[in-house]
Amino acid sequence: MNTILIDLPMPIYTPRLLIRPPQIIDAPAVNTAILESYEALRITMPWAKTKPTLEETEIYLRQASANWILKKDEEPYLPLLIFETRSNAFIGSIGFHHINWEIPSVETGYWVRRSFEKQGFITEATNAITQYAFKQLNANRIAITCDKDNIASQKIPERLHYILEGTLKNHRKNPVTNELSDTLVYAKYSIESLPALSVTWGGQPNVGT
Repeated sequence: MNTILIDLPMPIYTPRLLIRPPQIIDAPAVNTAILESYEALRITMPWAKTKPTLEETEIYLRQASANWILKKDEEPYLPLLIFETRSNAFIGSIGFHHINWEIPSVETGYWVRRSFEKQGFITEATNAITQYAFKQLNANRIAITCDKDNIASQKIPERLHYILEGTLKNHRKNPVTNELSDTLVYAKYSIESLPALSVTWGGQPNVGT
């Protein structure tokens, strides 16, 4: 399979969000959001080892844009930026990684900007790309993994009725303490039991959603 020919129409629309691949012009907004949220990110995200410069953020976005064109299953994979449609503010990131196009199966992960926490945006975004994975990618599996101590992250797949497949013992290190920890593996195999949410992609958003 030549993955470069895979059609992935964007953006994705939900009632409150626009979700799309990164663009180079997003660097200032993304960098500002990471710096604003850094103290929380450094605890949960292995990539948040240091505060990024604007140039480093731009390099990341350029690499991500190239991966979207080539459909590469390598860092930084296929990230998606999340914008609140009412304010057009960048509020966080989600995306697809560890992709097996032959199955297809994918994983997803997410983070939210500190000033937009606890408003249900990441649950909404995850619901949207779960629908996208099954309806557009024809996925047979989508997974979410997180640290056993990351309660906020665990709540997302639980709200969306993902199945807890198991616990990987001593599978990761705490980014701050470097101590061993466990990884929880959640998965979904269809859109069955996914909470209802109006999601469209590739064209204009539904009016009144």
